[in-house]
Amino acid sequence: MTTSIPVRVLGLAPDLVDYREALELQQRTAAAVAAGETRGDVFLLEHPPVYTAGRRADPAEYPVDGTPVVPVDRGGKVTWHGPGQLVGYPVFELREHLRLVPYVRRIEQALIDALADVGVEAFRVEKRTGVWVNTGRPFDEKIAQIGIHAKRGITTHGFALNCSTDNAVFTGFVPCGITDAGVTSISAVLGRDVAPADMVPVLTPYLERLIEEVAVA
Repeated sequence: MTTSIPVRVLGLAPDLVDYREALELQQRTAAAVAAGETRGDVFLLEHPPVYTAGRRADPAEYPVDGTPVVPVDRGGKVTWHGPGQLVGYPVFELREHLRLVPYVRRIEQALIDALADVGVEAFRVEKRTGVWVNTGRPFDEKIAQIGIHAKRGITTHGFALNCSTDNAVFTGFVPCGITDAGVTSISAVLGRDVAPADMVPVLTPYLERLIEEVAVA
């Protein structure tokens, strides 16, 4: 499927994309959408290590391991981005009837469908945004994070899918403010290396379907 809103790969390992550069690109693209100059883009990339702190984050919760912490205007608390994680930023105008929560549910479904294609059974957890798996432990583990901002119906920020992340990084802070769950990756679940680049062709058709379902034509 091809759509008039492209899915673009900005940079994957070893060509990591600085978080602030990606944030500025989202902001420029959102302004261009608002001005009617473009319908938007969906950007796929990997970042160098960085923490982002959403609107509900308390500065007392910020990690102090020397990794940069960037306050942002998305929902949620503190999360980590870095190598091994496929990050996606859909920047476009939502259809008039569509509210933010149903949009997030559609992103979750796109990720769940892509994970199923590589053999990972994933699901939603009620009242907890993101995508989850259970590998037999007494708690669920998050495999994809989602944080969205919308202004005048135009979306920024997006999702982060843990492909081959070093999951030890998530033990140094409370991911998304959730204390009674874990964090995992596709590679950890499957027992083999699955890099972000491997997931791009798997996920792209589901992102194109998402565009057709939710973006202004």
